[in-house]
Amino acid sequence: MWSSRTRIHTDVYLFFFFVLGKGVIGLSTAIKIQERGGYKVTIVAETLPTDPKSIRYTSHYAGAQHVTGATKDDARQRRMDRETYDMFWELSAPGSEAEHCFLRVQQTEFYAGERIPAPLEEYPGACNQPLDKHELLPGTKAGITFNSVNTDTPTYLAYLHSRFVRAGGVVIRGAVQHIDQLLKGGAEAFVGRGATHGTTVPGAVVVCAGLGARFLGGVEDKAMHPVRGQTVLLRAPWIRFSRTISDEKGLWTYVIPRRSGDVIVGGTKAYEDWDPSIRPETTQDILERTLAMCPELAPPEIRERRATTIEDLVPLIVEENTGLRPNRDGGIRLEVEMFDGEPGEQKIPVVYNYGHGGFGFIGSWGSANMALELLEDALAKF
Repeated sequence: MWSSRTRIHTDVYLFFFFVLGKGVIGLSTAIKIQERGGYKVTIVAETLPTDPKSIRYTSHYAGAQHVTGATKDDARQRRMDRETYDMFWELSAPGSEAEHCFLRVQQTEFYAGERIPAPLEEYPGACNQPLDKHELLPGTKAGITFNSVNTDTPTYLAYLHSRFVRAGGVVIRGAVQHIDQLLKGGAEAFVGRGATHGTTVPGAVVVCAGLGARFLGGVEDKAMHPVRGQTVLLRAPWIRFSRTISDEKGLWTYVIPRRSGDVIVGGTKAYEDWDPSIRPETTQDILERTLAMCPELAPPEIRERRATTIEDLVPLIVEENTGLRPNRDGGIRLEVEMFDGEPGEQKIPVVYNYGHGGFGFIGSWGSANMALELLEDALAKF
């Protein structure tokens, strides 16, 4: 059985850590720690990205277009989102091993209000510019076009899983009811005594449990709340641009193409709504809104002959989806707390990285960088 800190050279130690959760935040954070060197990371998660889609796993359902939601004064979120954008741009480069996960697009945002969020004006690219009045859609007062990156979420999650394992990471399927199961039981709580997947006393635990943080014993963060979203996946490979309207109530209507030729259209925001079922009336509303905003969704051969209706979109439907965004009152929890381990053992740092709401992909790598910094600062105090 490994100890939590094993000497691998005369002055270098290999630390064993657990990351709880395997959504985009958990995977990105685990990779950053594992690839840092000198660390051995084990992910423990009840649901894996290779499982059939489930309301218990949000990352599959994300639209995952990179459009920052940071405010001008939120330096932490702006850093998070920019570092992630830079990573996505690198990963989506021609010839990259992850190029197949991304589509570089021209993103156009329209607003019912007259102000464009300041961080959007910082996006790189020659096409980054506010729209003239004649370019605005009916009912909007401002808009901007810029270069962005869309993520094909199932493909990208599979890439992250593969990258983590290739870097030496270990994955254990387990339903963690209380954080003490990891702090005091280690891998043995899930794979049995004598396993070499982890350690009885880990060097640290990183909690990336999303909405599960609300129910995890020892954490039980009641600031976590679901925001239900429903989307429709269409097969429309002729769409190679992204378009979004933000209305006066904060609701988004969006068209997000993927490299595969599929297009996510949506969406909805329903606070404290846990319902996993598809609502046909919501699908109807989504199709009406998105077709009004983006008539190009209808097949070109139909648009050439006549005016289009939402019935023209029905044959394009691949699936209808609903997911629960992991929102947190007060924003993302990104901090360290020290926990007691076994009697006589040193305290164990627990790093929290959860509560990203609908912006998990947008800030994933940036928050992983910050989580690693918090972890290493805590370890340096040993």
